[in-house]
Amino acid sequence: MLRPREYLTQDEIESLLRAAGEGRYGQRDRTLLLLAYRHALRVSEAIALRWDAVDFATATLHVTRLKGGLSGIHPLRGAELRALRQLRREWPVGPYLFQSERGGPMASANVRRVVARCGRDAGIAFPVHPHQLRHACGFKLANDGHDTRAVQHYLGHRNIRHTVRYTELTPGRFDRFWED
Repeated sequence: MLRPREYLTQDEIESLLRAAGEGRYGQRDRTLLLLAYRHALRVSEAIALRWDAVDFATATLHVTRLKGGLSGIHPLRGAELRALRQLRREWPVGPYLFQSERGGPMASANVRRVVARCGRDAGIAFPVHPHQLRHACGFKLANDGHDTRAVQHYLGHRNIRHTVRYTELTPGRFDRFWED
């Protein structure tokens, strides 16, 4: 089945997060999807996250980008901090945020299965894959009117042409051109 688009809307993200919280490993899966979305993480970046990348005292997350991307420090907001604290209580052993039952990092195939299952459970009409969370972040930031350069650095793009796609398709970019 062809996907109608490569990103998820805000309503779809919220439905996906609700569905993730209802699974067997609800807290882990919901936190995984929340961080992947809010920090535009690729699957490989999400499963490589370690607890030493989280600084609760300063409410920051050190995001190590792969594929030649620019790493950076991202702020963590209330919902993320609460989710991470709960995750730490439920999965207290091991260096990785998102662990398998055996204590190692989750496998990328497992993340893809979790996201696909949550998409189905959320009633999303097309197959959902993890990279759509990254795209949803880019579109949300662009739709909110954030500076393209700031979005570029947040997403970890070295070249701004990779970021411009989020502003090109922003439906509201012309809304305030004429005030009648």
